[in-house]
Amino acid sequence: MIIWTKLLVVCMLYNYGIDDTDYPKFSHKNGKMLWLCPVYRDWYDLIKRVFSKKYRAKNRSYIDCSLCAEWRYFSNFRRWVLYEQPNKNWENCALDKDLLIRGNKHYCPENCVYVSMKVNGFLVRRSTATYVGTHLDKRGNLFTAQCRNPFTGNRGYIGRFDTELEAHLAWQAKKHEYACQLADLQEDPRVAEALRQRYAPDKDWTNK
Repeated sequence: MIIWTKLLVVCMLYNYGIDDTDYPKFSHKNGKMLWLCPVYRDWYDLIKRVFSKKYRAKNRSYIDCSLCAEWRYFSNFRRWVLYEQPNKNWENCALDKDLLIRGNKHYCPENCVYVSMKVNGFLVRRSTATYVGTHLDKRGNLFTAQCRNPFTGNRGYIGRFDTELEAHLAWQAKKHEYACQLADLQEDPRVAEALRQRYAPDKDWTNK
């Protein structure tokens, strides 16, 4: 009991996360980091997003986020990453909490997936515009729709429309087309299905 209490004090991260493993997490030389365990890196970042007041003050989208009790322990998160979640290329991916459930704020095994950087950059997070993907072309008083191509990185022109809603729906249709193409490349079937459904015609992407 005395030994365990000491471990909690030494390994407590942001007064919540507990590193209950004993293998080396990093190496350094002359004050420079040479290597950092990628699983620990992701867990550390996760704990920081949810429990660091300083970080949340600069990144207000994380203010209402929460973390499951299971992932309080690094060993549980490590087991999920290495043996339970299906993305074997996770080291080159980002941990995503709201692809499976749009707007989700709770980090847990059921809600989280690893997605490629291409997918992560493709997803729409927040927008102040009422109709996403549109802007007014004052020259012709028409609304232009544009959508970034996730494969080339270029912002593609879709067309000009009489109303903002028409332009927005054209953006959503193109977004759905790209999402389905990305879905065909995914290793995790949950990610693939979520991409196919995310921008489907029956989903409302207006901010009214």
